[in-house]
Amino acid sequence: MDKELRIIISGGGTGGHIFPAVSIANALRRMRPEAKILFVGAEGRMEMQRVPAAGYKIKGLPIKGFDRRHLLKNVSVLCKLVKSLLMARRIIKDFRPMVAVGVGGYASGATLYECARMGIPCLIQEQNSYAGVTNKLLANRAKKICVAYEGMERFFPADRIIMTGNPVRQNILEEKGTPEEARRAFGLDEGKKTVLIVGGSLGARTMNRSVLEHLDVVKAHPEVQFIWQTGKYYYDSIRQKMSGKELPNLKVMDFIGNMGAAYRAADLVVSRAGASSISEFQLIGKPVILVPSPNVAEDHQRKNAMALVNRGAALYVEDAEAPEKLLDLAIRTVGDDGKLRQLGENVSKMGIKDSADIIAREVLKLINQ
Repeated sequence: MDKELRIIISGGGTGGHIFPAVSIANALRRMRPEAKILFVGAEGRMEMQRVPAAGYKIKGLPIKGFDRRHLLKNVSVLCKLVKSLLMARRIIKDFRPMVAVGVGGYASGATLYECARMGIPCLIQEQNSYAGVTNKLLANRAKKICVAYEGMERFFPADRIIMTGNPVRQNILEEKGTPEEARRAFGLDEGKKTVLIVGGSLGARTMNRSVLEHLDVVKAHPEVQFIWQTGKYYYDSIRQKMSGKELPNLKVMDFIGNMGAAYRAADLVVSRAGASSISEFQLIGKPVILVPSPNVAEDHQRKNAMALVNRGAALYVEDAEAPEKLLDLAIRTVGDDGKLRQLGENVSKMGIKDSADIIAREVLKLINQ
C-alpha cells in the first residue's frame, strides 16, 4: 500500500484565504517534512503568485464567481464551473491525496466537492464570523470544520466544529528585529512614531482616499511617519496623483511582502477588519484602528471589529467617515503612549496561539481515521 503522505490545500482569491492556507501548509511540513503538498487555486487570482513564492506547487482552475447583477454572463461561468470540476477530478486522480483542506474561495468549492465524491476526507477552515458561501455549501461534505468565532452552529453542523482560531502568516510571528531595524529596512527614520495603513492585499479605496485627500495633514506632522500600502489596483493612479507631492514621512507601497517587518516598524496600524488581520493583531499585541469594509456578506467585518472594540482592544471608524476622521485619529492615537499601551495589552488577551498547528494536527488525524 502507498504510504506516501499527500495533501491537497485549496482556496484563495484574497490574502485572507491565501495566507492562512500557507500557514497550515507550513505547520504540516514542520510536523511531517516528507509530506507532499499541492495547492489548487483559481487562474488569474492572487494565489497563483503568492503560493509559489511561499515554496509550494499550485494548479489553477478556470473557475469564476457568479455575477448576480448580469445573469446572462453566468452562462460562461457555468461552463467554467463544469470545466473546473473535470480538471479538479483529474488533478485529484493524478496526485492521489489522502486528505483535502479547503480555506474558502471558488477553487476550494470545486476541489473539495470532487474530493468528497471520491471518498477523500475533507477539512474546511472558516476565517470569518459569517461563513462564506463556498464553505457553507461544503459543510455537509466535510469531516471537520475549523472556526475562529463562537456561534458558528448557525452555519455548520455543531458536531463537526472545532474552535481553532485563525492561522496567520508565519513571518509575522517569527519577526525578530527591533522596531528601529524594521524602520530602517523601509527607509524610514528609526526614531519617529510610525503608522502603518493597510487596506488589505487588494487595497481599499476609502482608506486610500483618507490619505490622498489629506496630504496636507501628513505634511503638517513631520514627527509622525507613515507606511501606506495602496494595493496593486490603486497604486499607479495614486503615484500619478502624487507626482510632485511626495513627502519624506510618507512611504507609498503597492504591496508589502514582509508584513511582519511592517508590523514591527509600526506603533499603530490602520486596517480593515478582516478575520485574518484581526488574528494577527491579537497574536502580536498591536494597537489598531479598524475601518470595517461595508462591502462584505452580512456586515461581518463590523461584527469582527466590535468584538475588539467592546473589550477596549481596538479603535473604530466607519467607512463613510474615514476620509474626514481617520488620519486625525491616527495621529492623535500614535502620540498617546498610554492609549497605545492599553490597546496593545487588551488585544493581546484575545489571541488563540498555534492555530495552524492545531488545524494541522486535525488534518493528520483524518488520514488515520
